[in-house]
Amino acid sequence: MIRYGDETWWELTFSAFYPRVEKRDNQWIDVELRVETAAAAPLPDDLIDFSILAICTHSGYPVQLVPMDEGCDCEYQLTQGEKDQVEAYLLSEPLQQLIREATENT
Repeated sequence: MIRYGDETWWELTFSAFYPRVEKRDNQWIDVELRVETAAAAPLPDDLIDFSILAICTHSGYPVQLVPMDEGCDCEYQLTQGEKDQVEAYLLSEPLQQLIREATENT
């Protein structure tokens, strides 16, 4: 995680993802991810209710990842390694199936 304005950062290792998939409109699918992190790299203490909003196309491609705290974007950004972990999960077959199901529901 990188806090805006800080020169130091640390890498989180996500150990579990808990998705909520919702069709926003005819262009986007929102995937809210609750996460668990490895004990060796916990979330920053100042985050109260962390999640990641992944904005995906209807074909399942992640376009944007937004770190959230209490439902609002927060002062942290994901490192490239964290983005890679999230994108790998988003592109996994179980999550792609949830996205396909959401696109079919109107």
